[in-house]
Amino acid sequence: MLKIAVLGAAGRMGRTVLATVLESDDLRLVGAVTEPNDKLLGRDAGELVGAAALAVPLTDDARQGLNGAQVAVDFTLPTATETNLRACIDSGAALVIGTTGLEDRQLAAMEKAAHEIPIVYSRNLSVGVSVFMELVARAAKALGDGYDVEIAESHHRHKVDAPSGTALALGERVAAARGRRLEDLAVYARQGRVGPRVPGTIGFSVFRGGNIVGEHTVRFIGAEEELSFTHEAQDRKMFARGAVRAARWVAGRAPGLYSMADVLGLARS
Repeated sequence: MLKIAVLGAAGRMGRTVLATVLESDDLRLVGAVTEPNDKLLGRDAGELVGAAALAVPLTDDARQGLNGAQVAVDFTLPTATETNLRACIDSGAALVIGTTGLEDRQLAAMEKAAHEIPIVYSRNLSVGVSVFMELVARAAKALGDGYDVEIAESHHRHKVDAPSGTALALGERVAAARGRRLEDLAVYARQGRVGPRVPGTIGFSVFRGGNIVGEHTVRFIGAEEELSFTHEAQDRKMFARGAVRAARWVAGRAPGLYSMADVLGLARS
């Protein structure tokens, strides 16, 4: 039985991960961490998701929640990332990070922590999205600069970052396939008389509304044809399943910073 802890257990994704762990015969939940002052502190993690009591209470102490865990899954906020990294280093637990909106400081802390523990980080832990990104990257390389690229994403009304981390990751893959950096090519807004499109740029469109789990479309638009790739998330449980798959894979690995491409065997040497 792989011993697993969930960081951000009281959130929407955290609860989904909890439920997915409890459905798995080879996983044992040993810790559930939530933010300080959460009104659910002390609540049993099993009862939180409508299951039997597990004697695993929600705590705001990451070190306590990680006690005995071989791997942790983190769906919290960027402000908690550095604390969670330190707690995992201190406990020796491997870590899967699905938190979005990380900034340079948190990314640097993650890279440093990866010298001591194995970490899987992805802006989107969905297995389907990982394959989607690989197909987009291959298309970008094969099609070359002669095709304009537009990336559109849609999410629920509560999402706080835009464009989504997945959309940015897709843009980075397209830019890298062209030997460029996304920050040199991205166009995030168009309004007024912006003039003709600059060749090679990558445009982004953002939609927010309702309960959309997540939709991403990448369009390669040529002079005579268009090739489009779309991924539609129908249930956030897909992210939890990807996180659990990554947790199984990363437990016991050598220290390092890994991606879902590594987990799925898509990474190239």
